[in-house]
Amino acid sequence: MSTYSINLPSYTIGVAAYEKIQTVCPTYGKKVVAIGGKTAISKAKDLICSAIKDSELRVLDFVWYGGEASYENMEALKVLQSVQEADMIFAIGGGKVMDTCKLLARALHKPLFTFPTIASNCACLTALSVVYYPDGTFRELNVSDIPPVHVFIHTQIAVEAPKQFLWAGMGDTIAKYYESNLAAQNVELEHFNAVGIQLSRLCADPILEYGMKALKDNENHVLSKEFEQVVLAIVVSTGLVSNFVESDYNGHIAHAFYCTITMLPQIEEKHLHGEVVAYGVLLLLMCDGQEKELAKVFSFCRDLGLPTCLADLDVTLAELDGVFDETVKSGELTRSPYLVTKEMLYTGVLKLEEYHEKNC
Repeated sequence: MSTYSINLPSYTIGVAAYEKIQTVCPTYGKKVVAIGGKTAISKAKDLICSAIKDSELRVLDFVWYGGEASYENMEALKVLQSVQEADMIFAIGGGKVMDTCKLLARALHKPLFTFPTIASNCACLTALSVVYYPDGTFRELNVSDIPPVHVFIHTQIAVEAPKQFLWAGMGDTIAKYYESNLAAQNVELEHFNAVGIQLSRLCADPILEYGMKALKDNENHVLSKEFEQVVLAIVVSTGLVSNFVESDYNGHIAHAFYCTITMLPQIEEKHLHGEVVAYGVLLLLMCDGQEKELAKVFSFCRDLGLPTCLADLDVTLAELDGVFDETVKSGELTRSPYLVTKEMLYTGVLKLEEYHEKNC
């Protein structure tokens, strides 16, 4: 039996989430540097400052993260005086902000607190960082076992965010269930992996049940049970699965496809991460022959406007030749019950195109 540790973050969710900063953060020091996206900082800055005004916490500066989750931006942030002097880091924004700040926090051995302003992914809760080159091309996964200390999910900010982030976030989140369960197929799992795989159902079921209503509520800026349940699925359930299971169980065809199709310029220019991953889920289900699940997820994607064919991604079949050469070599396919081949992916795409024609 091996010795291991599972490190899990805590979280607060609600319209008064930031009021808990005074309870959670002072243990870690007094000086804060807040790093985020420009829009995200504009939404959260006053609320954070108001929440800490009667405490000993002091924000040294609000800093733009650089625009890409890259080692280059992390290095640029690392030399800033406010970053060096801070006792802790507040990461404010979306997934690329979170991934940049996780790299930074680990490099400087500083505690990290995250403030997601959009519900598009679980980056604010996971230890893993997705790293890109400065031009937006996927570079690598930076694996760690140290997640953020605490996540503050302000639902009013989230529900006022553009709906495309929730829309794409749902596509990304359902992948966690289908990919992790396929990767773990026929494997005798250790306890922590088994816990994560069991939790993964909560990444798909609430979204398939509440997703349409949640998106409408997001569009109308209405807080509801459905919206909160979907946010919890995207941010918390998926993040917990990622922190429990070994990285090998965190992906399969859907994310392998995403990580390699970013070599096509139109993907980075026109399409969100979760949007592309949603198509990847359909490809996974087609390749694996999960007909019942394919029908369910296809209908959900079609009704929600997520991609169900190559044209929805502005991609042609010919462009996938080089993509699939790299997809089959992806680290996302380290754990698989069978060898994923280029021919399998081509066949899956062709069948999915036919399925789209019959059902749209």
